[in-house]
Amino acid sequence: MPANLVVGAQWGDEGKAKVIDYLSKDTDIIVRYQGGANAGHTVVVGGKKYVFHLVPSGIIYDNTTCVIGNGVVLDPEYFLKECADLEASGFRVKDKVLISDSCHILLPYHRLIDEARETSSSPERKIGTTKKGIGMCYADKMLRLGLRAGDLLDKSTLKFKLKSILDVKNGELVKYYDLEPVNLNEMYEFLSDFADKMGKNIINTVYYLDQELKAGKRVLLEGAQGTGLDIDFGTYPYVTSSNPTTGGALAGSGVSFRYLNDVIGITKAYATRVGEGPFPSEILGEGAEVLRKLGGEYGSTTGRPRRCGWFDVQMIKHATVVNGINSLVLTKIDVLSHYDSIPVVTGYELKGKKLDHFPSQGLEDVKPLFSDFKGWKENISGINSFAKLPEKCRLYIKALQELVNTKIGIVSTGPDREDTIVMD
Repeated sequence: MPANLVVGAQWGDEGKAKVIDYLSKDTDIIVRYQGGANAGHTVVVGGKKYVFHLVPSGIIYDNTTCVIGNGVVLDPEYFLKECADLEASGFRVKDKVLISDSCHILLPYHRLIDEARETSSSPERKIGTTKKGIGMCYADKMLRLGLRAGDLLDKSTLKFKLKSILDVKNGELVKYYDLEPVNLNEMYEFLSDFADKMGKNIINTVYYLDQELKAGKRVLLEGAQGTGLDIDFGTYPYVTSSNPTTGGALAGSGVSFRYLNDVIGITKAYATRVGEGPFPSEILGEGAEVLRKLGGEYGSTTGRPRRCGWFDVQMIKHATVVNGINSLVLTKIDVLSHYDSIPVVTGYELKGKKLDHFPSQGLEDVKPLFSDFKGWKENISGINSFAKLPEKCRLYIKALQELVNTKIGIVSTGPDREDTIVMD
């Protein structure tokens, strides 16, 4: 059977978790392929909210197996807490989650260094990280100084590798950041305890996924963040430390491109981003606060208020090209019911010249070109039929589809899984 992919088309927080939850009922295996505990996926079922950070949100369904792929950086402390919280809510977790033996382990010193670097950075160099150590763990992965989940399965090998790593990292902690060194024995005991609890769940997931796909199982790949935060294709350097895009999904799961069938891009009916970096369609002042309150735009991981802006056609077209998106899911359309007029960024100008693409550099200097669409001023929350939407709302959706030249296959009119329109 083929694998399908859900990918964020903006700067993350597009509502991927609801879409993943909606699709999971027809899926056997959900794979998280990148990122770490810096991500927050929120699912609302029957009015109750569940927030996921490392465990794939498809865990809610009894029929699914969840995989944490090799592209994820796994924080054992956060993971165990999340498992405990979910199990307290009645979900089976530890017997349904598999962890790639090639998945890198995020350790306490990664968080310490992340916070120290971000705190000491000059204002113009601050990235706006969650200080969860994600970038530092990925950096060690690329330096070949990382510890992987499979290393935890052999206790003698674990202690040898951990000592070699800490010989380097403790020197860095003390010399460059004036922090206390990490105690080898304490760290070894913590990781040994994690291995005792989760060792049976750590497997070669590349082989497992290949065998299951060959056997006809349905696989859904889920990422964190979005295209605008991709380390290569986003607004560098104000990006995450991995590839949330389609290429990252394949590299971070080991699933062959030959299996990939449908790439579904998720976008809000407006736009948001968290942290620093250019944001051409951003709304400033009181207008931003109005949209923020209407949409409940606060980070599910940090609680930080999100920056808010209007729908940006150029950004979505960029995401469609980079990811090979087949269809889009438009979320939070109900939030725009407040407005008489809805601006949309339909293009950019840079130094007096109109751009026909989303630029790799100079995005902070572009002049956004707006078109206005009439608002519908009716409450559409929970509507699950396109025909029942107000005419002006239908026209707005059709206009966005034409502007980005990509089919909108699903429209979300509220946070609950039932508040969903499947388009013809």
